Amino acid sequence: MDFIYEYKSPVGRLLLSSDGEALTGLWIEGQKYYAATLSTDAEKQETPVHLKAASWLTAYFNGQAPEIDFPLKPKGSSFRQAVWEVLRSIPYGATTTYGAIAAQLSQITGKGTSARAVGGAVGHNPISIIIPCHRVVGTSGKLTGYAGGLDVKQTLLELEKQEK
Repeated sequence: MDFIYEYKSPVGRLLLSSDGEALTGLWIEGQKYYAATLSTDAEKQETPVHLKAASWLTAYFNGQAPEIDFPLKPKGSSFRQAVWEVLRSIPYGATTTYGAIAAQLSQITGKGTSARAVGGAVGHNPISIIIPCHRVVGTSGKLTGYAGGLDVKQTLLELEKQEK
């Protein structure tokens, strides 16, 4: 059973989902793959993990770099899980490229990984913002695809440059 909670943010309405113990989703209204991993019987109910995530989001949107002190449980293949784990290691205010993530995964797994495959996993990240897929840019540093829209990606990156 999934539980959902809505959060109003400077980048639009966010939908958070949890299984009651861990955060399983965070989507920006209107984004690509919106609520893609959410069960059809999801119930609108506030949980303690929703409140912790909401507190984290409030600090984040106030220009702080909060620690994640609640469990995350994104749903996806083992490859996507590995990509999302690498995303979590990108420091606040920093960016990296799809190619750099592919190289890092290749070192970890001993298997070749393409930037295109990484891009697919990044694009399907079910916990936007908290698993910071917005910190991944093109090789030239140019902003490239973001499920929530390039305007939102730009806003998040600019926010992180103004840490308080």
